[in-house]
Amino acid sequence: MILKVARLGYPSLRTPSRLVPPDRIKTKEFQQLIADMIETMYEYSGVGLAAPQVHLPIQLAVLEVHDHPRYPDMPEVPLTVLVNPVVTILDRTFVEEWEGCLSVPELRGRVPRFKQLRVTALGRNAEPIEIVASDFHARVIQHETDHLKGEVYLDRMPDMRALGFLQEWQRYLLKPEPEKK
Repeated sequence: MILKVARLGYPSLRTPSRLVPPDRIKTKEFQQLIADMIETMYEYSGVGLAAPQVHLPIQLAVLEVHDHPRYPDMPEVPLTVLVNPVVTILDRTFVEEWEGCLSVPELRGRVPRFKQLRVTALGRNAEPIEIVASDFHARVIQHETDHLKGEVYLDRMPDMRALGFLQEWQRYLLKPEPEKK
């Protein structure tokens, strides 16, 4: 079932999420929620979706990048379910790139994110998982785990002049960076 995506202003987007009891993960209800979140992510052409975006302040996020029309040059990210994720930064180098969000529709902004991280969490079947992610994969994880803290990408933008509506972003802001000599 496709879930309604909360837009900026809805309280769950600004509420820190609660931990999910591990024994709840394998329940039929929680497994259906995971399936519904994945279906919703696909329906809205997202690369990730966090539970606060579907009005639930719990620590659950899903992500996947596979033949994505908005990110055709990005490496694939396998379908991943993160329950109660903990992020550890491995490379504190900032990489600034454009981001959007299903909960902040029609806007894009340049956001600095850490280059590399490790995330530990429980997976779809409550199994422990550990992922080391770099670059775009790390960006997606940081974006989704920010939602679990009640934060959105706009909170990370150091310069709001690097924010634009999607149509104008495509026309005026999304220009190739000049080559550095």
